[in-house]
Amino acid sequence: MRRFLNTIFEVPRTGAPLWKRVILVELGLIVCGFAFAIMLQAAIGLDPWDAFHLGLSKATGVSIGLVVVIVGFAVMFLWIFLKQKLGIGTILNAITIGLSIDFFITLIPKAPDFWWGLGYFIVAILINGLGISMYIGGGLGPGPRDGLMTGLVRITGRPVWLVRTAIEVVVLGLGWLMGGTVGVGTVLYAFAIGPVVHVMLPWFNLDKVTEPEEYEGH
Repeated sequence: MRRFLNTIFEVPRTGAPLWKRVILVELGLIVCGFAFAIMLQAAIGLDPWDAFHLGLSKATGVSIGLVVVIVGFAVMFLWIFLKQKLGIGTILNAITIGLSIDFFITLIPKAPDFWWGLGYFIVAILINGLGISMYIGGGLGPGPRDGLMTGLVRITGRPVWLVRTAIEVVVLGLGWLMGGTVGVGTVLYAFAIGPVVHVMLPWFNLDKVTEPEEYEGH
């Protein structure tokens, strides 16, 4: 099975069994969807990609979860031109996070004011860090948006920080223009998510690799 899948996807050849990786990755993605739903209901800002997703949702009338799925597959289409090889986790990422957001957002009440929203957001960052660590720890490939970034880094020869910043400035700007939420949460996420994942990743890292700084679960 592993040999067959490796002809289509980038599959780890050694280490933990595939079934264990898939379960860890899928659980991590569901946790990420839960976290993003909390951030949405906090209404104090979002990370760049989710501000874009929310803005596109408002502009089209399509649920944000479905927007996340559609954007994920659209970005994966660009991988063809970047000669990126899909991971099993990449496909799961494109589907699971969006569906999870649409499910959980119906269960979480909207924060009544800024301070409740701030509390929501801090909890969401911790939960999201947990989900991202599980996803990365499974080692089944980057998310669609992260793969776009790493592919551009490879073909342009530009440093990761420059490509990542350029992409996030563009999507954040587009999201803001379409009505996506940009605010305190946007800044808080940018500074906090890295350290949180750094602490939690060793709990789930099946391959014991160093933290891949370009992965954020999307």
